Amino acid sequence: MSTEPMIKVSSTRERLPMTIPALLDHKHRGEPLVMVTCYDYPSARIVEEAGVDLVLVGDTAAMTVLGYDSTVPVTVDELLVLVKAVRRGLRSPLLVGDLPFGSYEVSNEQAVTTAQRFVKEAGCDAVKLEGGGVMIDRARAIAQTGIPVVGHVGLTPQTATALGGFKAQGRTAERARGVVEDALALQAAGCCAIVFEAIPAPVAEVAMERIEIPVIGIGAGSATDGQVLVWHDLLGLYEWGSPRFVKRYAELRPQILEALRSYAGEVRAGQFPTSEYTYSIDPGELAELRQQLSENA
Repeated sequence: MSTEPMIKVSSTRERLPMTIPALLDHKHRGEPLVMVTCYDYPSARIVEEAGVDLVLVGDTAAMTVLGYDSTVPVTVDELLVLVKAVRRGLRSPLLVGDLPFGSYEVSNEQAVTTAQRFVKEAGCDAVKLEGGGVMIDRARAIAQTGIPVVGHVGLTPQTATALGGFKAQGRTAERARGVVEDALALQAAGCCAIVFEAIPAPVAEVAMERIEIPVIGIGAGSATDGQVLVWHDLLGLYEWGSPRFVKRYAELRPQILEALRSYAGEVRAGQFPTSEYTYSIDPGELAELRQQLSENA
């Protein structure tokens, strides 16, 4: 018998699972795609009920969940634990797993092996990798095995140091051309979608005139086929600031902090738990317990 937790069916209308062909249908119909990052089971259940189209278990988990100061240190095994948790909570969104730094760059064989682990062990519907150049060959190798691949151009956090830091890319004609050419090359390599991160909106518009597969933007304007934001950013779960392209749809950190402070205060004042939060026992059974303990003393 399976030990996996049962997914409870929401009271909301059942949604058909998102598929790779459905992504393209959305693009052709001009229906914007909604993507968020997610890193655990309870968050995945909320994402499911909210009706999100795609979920990315991103290597941003290195910073948002695991406490690293960049995305670089996170390992395949660390990410797979998170992807598995999210998989258990999802029914309809397409699940994309981020291949972490150092897990695909060395060779096509390494890239394919890592991608296969994300599909076989964690149930990913697709994998994502960053960059153009030689990474186009890695994307092609993975796609040729039948695993859907999402490309990523513009600001690529895993190699942000080489790009001059976490800042917009493609702000000169030469660099913008490089972004567009990388995107077109990834499309030709067999990618099923591409993420555009932190590039000028007009550059994204020029690229979109030439891209035939779905494009998900983050800091790339509204011309893309969809948008993605990081869970912790859009919900306001951290005290530090967010990138320019982030809109905070909630400020949950102050609410969580206040709840925890209230809890701590009540515990220290002896106000929690009250009788409504405790279990009772029949008085006769309690008397019997006391008698038994007294006899055995």
